[in-house]
Amino acid sequence: MSDMLSIGASGVRAYQSALGVTSDNIANAGTAGYTRRTVALREVAASGSVGLNTQIARSGNGVVVNGVVRQSDAYQTASIRLASTDLARTEAGTAQLERVQSVLTQGATTTRMNAFFAASQKLAADPTSTAARASMIEAGQGVADAFRTTGRGLDEAAAELDGRIDAGARELTSLAGALAKINEGMGRAAPGSAAAANLADQRDRILGDMSAVADVSARIDDFGRTTLRVGGSNGAVLVSGNEAATVVAGRNEDGALAFSVRRGSEEQGFVPTGGALAGFAEGAQRIVDARAGLNQVAGKFAKTVNDVLKTGDDLNGEDGGALFTAGTPASEMSLAFTDPAKLAAAGRDKGPRDASNLADLQKARTASGVEEAGTALVAGVATAIESRKTVAAAQGAIRDAAVAALDAKAGVDLDQEAVDLIRFQQAYQASSRVIQVARDVMQTLLEIR
Repeated sequence: MSDMLSIGASGVRAYQSALGVTSDNIANAGTAGYTRRTVALREVAASGSVGLNTQIARSGNGVVVNGVVRQSDAYQTASIRLASTDLARTEAGTAQLERVQSVLTQGATTTRMNAFFAASQKLAADPTSTAARASMIEAGQGVADAFRTTGRGLDEAAAELDGRIDAGARELTSLAGALAKINEGMGRAAPGSAAAANLADQRDRILGDMSAVADVSARIDDFGRTTLRVGGSNGAVLVSGNEAATVVAGRNEDGALAFSVRRGSEEQGFVPTGGALAGFAEGAQRIVDARAGLNQVAGKFAKTVNDVLKTGDDLNGEDGGALFTAGTPASEMSLAFTDPAKLAAAGRDKGPRDASNLADLQKARTASGVEEAGTALVAGVATAIESRKTVAAAQGAIRDAAVAALDAKAGVDLDQEAVDLIRFQQAYQASSRVIQVARDVMQTLLEIR
């Protein structure tokens, strides 16, 4: 009779745990990062003697909970992290390209250069016109303003990017600290317990967040503790046991981005190949390239115009001079003079009504291809953006497929949970009935005596 009581009691305890786990699954069906749990049940086997020094295993002695099992898939989880880090890199890089495109487009340097050469053509129709000369000076001022505005806009974009990079490094450091605390908790939690399952969910969420910032490589031991490297599988160790290092971002002597992991007085560099930090690094290079391209166009424009104007005569018959003064960098240009009479429209010693020098300016304009270079600078960025968006769409599809595959195994299916709930309720009731029957039988036997 005592066996029946123990069998029923074990069933009540086991199926009560199973009902609790099923209830948790249902309650967390909409919780991001929650992994479905199941209860591993094990039959209690007892040894019985059938002869001298001979033991056999007897079944039917009840059931016990062998642990709470997370329905996770390490391979699919790693696939999601890899897809996420690739997508984050592309999206971050694309965002920086769009910022560069916005600066170049709003600056409208090519439009202003077109307007300047158009003003020179109008002046060629009437070289002595004060109004036409003033319009050309004004158009020249517009070109100088456009180059300065665009150059400074790129400087602002670079400063904003530095802020995002610093924020990314701080976020990675914060997440590393949280992961170290998870490791500490994993060391105290009993394997197969609900607490260990909750910590594992938190660990996977943190790893997913870190993958969006940089490419991280995780090695998880039998207790669920993570050793984490950043910058790939051979990168710098960011988390080891209960200790987390600090991520530092800066610029090297050449002005290029540099990342490192600092632990005490030790510092180890790493190169992010994924995540937002890698996209930011690409964005920084894009800004550098755009700056170089802008300065090249600005320098070519100023030289093209100045070289021609210096070969002619101004309205007063004096030798012409350079209209633009290129700065350092070249985009920081300004006007060398603002007096319309100083524009050298005439050829050397040909009189104030001559406009042959302006005709030479149009020829130099065509030969230099400076406007085409300005257009190509903007078009190149636009082409890169479209290419990146195509890549991002493909990477997004890969990540979504990986998420769907993991959800199919680790996600909560309310229909399945409802079935399990009914099944475990019935098993719980049956176990309770066994206890009741045993009590009734025992009571009857006692009354017979």
